[in-house]
Amino acid sequence: MSTRHHESPAQALQPPASPGQPVAHGHRAGGHARHHRPSTPSRDPLFDNAKFLLVTLVVIGHSWTLLPDVSTSSPVYTFLYAWHVPAFVLVTGYLSRKFTFTRRNLMKVLTTIVVPYFVFESLLALFRITVGGESFGPLYLSPHWPMWYLTALFLWRMATPLLNKVPHPMVLAVAISLVGGANTLDWLDLPRTMGLLPFFVAGLTLRREHFERLAHPRVRATAAVLLACAFVAAVFVGPHISKELLYWRTGYPDLGLPFWLGMLCRGALLVVAGVLVLSALSLIPTSQRWFTRLGSASLVVYLFHGFAVKGAEYAGIGGASQQDPVTAFLLVTGGAVALSLLLSATPVSRRLNRLVDPISTLTEAVPALVPGQVPPEHHRRIVDRRVALSHRDPTRLQ
Repeated sequence: MSTRHHESPAQALQPPASPGQPVAHGHRAGGHARHHRPSTPSRDPLFDNAKFLLVTLVVIGHSWTLLPDVSTSSPVYTFLYAWHVPAFVLVTGYLSRKFTFTRRNLMKVLTTIVVPYFVFESLLALFRITVGGESFGPLYLSPHWPMWYLTALFLWRMATPLLNKVPHPMVLAVAISLVGGANTLDWLDLPRTMGLLPFFVAGLTLRREHFERLAHPRVRATAAVLLACAFVAAVFVGPHISKELLYWRTGYPDLGLPFWLGMLCRGALLVVAGVLVLSALSLIPTSQRWFTRLGSASLVVYLFHGFAVKGAEYAGIGGASQQDPVTAFLLVTGGAVALSLLLSATPVSRRLNRLVDPISTLTEAVPALVPGQVPPEHHRRIVDRRVALSHRDPTRLQ
């Protein structure tokens, strides 16, 4: 985009209302006066496109756990996990680069990261225990399955003001990632938080002109070649690589690697993942597409898809897939895409978002009754039409 991507402290604002859309009215002495909604910058479609596509890849990757174990050692699995999570983290970092310790920003961290973490860590654990009969260790201190992203995002967000001030933040981030691999303490998923830190910091340091360069036709052609080469390499190298390296969550000692070899492996992975992340981002459309607006619901998709994936697992989908692995792979992948589309559809995501961010939903939906304020029923209609899910998207920040 040629304009910078400005957002509210927890999200970018919804695109302006379409012509003819009703506007709120208020009372003042002498009659009625029209209250115009303050003008807001439009969202950058590049990042909404990126968020929808990347969160859909997350759903696909998790859905592949339904398939036989051989699926996780397939080239396509290795290829995907080499870059799609780091790419999501980089985009998150870019949209977090203006975070400061203001009261408004800290309140948004509470309502869009901390509260959803406790809500969904509890709900998903309850679902897995009661429906799936799984057993759990202590909750909250050790995030389960997709909940790691919220704890990592909280820690990254809190470190952002410091990272924006140090002279060479990328050098510091790489050092933390390499040395952090020796850590085996999984509280708040610290190993993964430290391992992926360079991608978050890369997002903090990138500017819009860097993404514009990535969109150059020659760069895109090179990116496509690099991704194709990476897939071919995954065919030969994938079976010999521990997938725990690609998950960024396991310390060198638990991988059976000496410290120097662990750092060497992680350093190589940082380089490869970095190249593939930039290549993938280069191919993402920079203009409006039919799925652009769905990107504002990425957190809803992320937090709710686990229930569907686990439900399919408890229903025995994995066992059925052993009879015809190829057909099962295609059906599960297609089902994951359909699930992402369903959860991000506005009628669905708007309602689910009430559980993702209950505090903001209540405070925005119930205005105080004071003289001159918009009537509650009119306010609710305006909110339903104008309040975008992006107001409560913690990956976006002013």
